[in-house]
Amino acid sequence: MKKYELTAEFIEKWGKKLFRIKALISFGSVEAGELGGYVEKEDNLAQNGNAWVCDDAEVFGNARVFGSARVCGDARVYGNARVFGNARVCGDARVFGNARVFGNARVFDDARVFGNARVFGNAEVCDDARVFGNAEVCGNAEVFDDAEVCDDADYLLIGRIGSRFSFTTFFKNKDKGITVSCGCFLGTIAEFRAKVTDTHGNNKHAKMYNLAADMAELQILGEEHFDKLNTNKSEPF
Repeated sequence: MKKYELTAEFIEKWGKKLFRIKALISFGSVEAGELGGYVEKEDNLAQNGNAWVCDDAEVFGNARVFGSARVCGDARVYGNARVFGNARVCGDARVFGNARVFGNARVFDDARVFGNARVFGNAEVCDDARVFGNAEVCGNAEVFDDAEVCDDADYLLIGRIGSRFSFTTFFKNKDKGITVSCGCFLGTIAEFRAKVTDTHGNNKHAKMYNLAADMAELQILGEEHFDKLNTNKSEPF
């Protein structure tokens, strides 16, 4: 039995007709008769499982949404993209190309995931973040703000460390610097170091956070840049 149908309501974009969908049965959190978002064809949204496209979200091209995934808000999934598992794509997010979003991953706000990128596990990509190329963002990584991650070396997830024994994510930003997401903190790596000193002084937690920051600079900025940074740190005023 089909769980949804294409209605007569449609919009036209990019030379394609996208049809509003309507649930035929109740499943997951969706009630029979509930209107959803837009798809180009039934291949875009699985007829089995609890996956759903809702609000004004759009799925088209060769993209597929299945499992228990949900695409909502004004989000768009297209190209050869796949969204599955318990993943969520919402807000004004875009997932396209050969990108994959799965597991418990979340992509929202104005984030873009494209190319051959993979976002999975409990990872979150949001704000104006861009994840593309062959990058894989996974685990408990939080890639926010103005992130620009196109390779696995462009971010580093470290945990569990600190007084809260939680995860800290370092990622390359659009200015080719490093932004840090750690609990409620989101800022540059220099601001992160200052915050660590202000909060922890020179105790064990501070030393671990600073070691993590050193590792992030070495991986994300490269050995030459890392050596230059540390040479400058050691120079007298």
